[in-house]
Amino acid sequence: MKTIAVVIASLIAFSGISHAAEIIAPVNEIMDATRSNWADNSSDWIDIFDASRLDHLYSRDFVAKYQAAAQFPAVDDDGISPFDYDVIVNGQDACPLEDLTIVAAPVVDGVAEVTVRFKKSACSDAPDAKDYTTVHFEVVEEGGKPVIDDIVTENIETQARDSLKTTMALIAKGQ
Repeated sequence: MKTIAVVIASLIAFSGISHAAEIIAPVNEIMDATRSNWADNSSDWIDIFDASRLDHLYSRDFVAKYQAAAQFPAVDDDGISPFDYDVIVNGQDACPLEDLTIVAAPVVDGVAEVTVRFKKSACSDAPDAKDYTTVHFEVVEEGGKPVIDDIVTENIETQARDSLKTTMALIAKGQ
């Protein structure tokens, strides 16, 4: 019973955002776009960092770091992205995403970690094709609504967590 009370109190600590569904809403929008991008269809690529998404899905700090990094575009068709890979699947290639789950943890110190797991290579014959990819979205409240403050991927080779905000800061410094 105490655990349930802690979870409820943690969610209420988000100044009125008291439902896990509200906390994961910005993550759902990003994952819907990512799922569409890698689906077996001919739909146009959805930029998860276009101006309309930057305006309402991400924190001010995240947006500032993205805009600084965008001054150094990676080699891509549009020449506008600081990344030459999909930051959610953490690679340049993927299959349609399978077994996608999204789970919000209780708010701790004003941050709710939303964990997303999926198989990104299930259509491949590679030995690790059935492995899960895990992405952690750090969600905070700004202006009375939940926004993504960082996207953290798990690096399978090093077992480390890679912060997209740290990566963007390095790109902005020309590294």
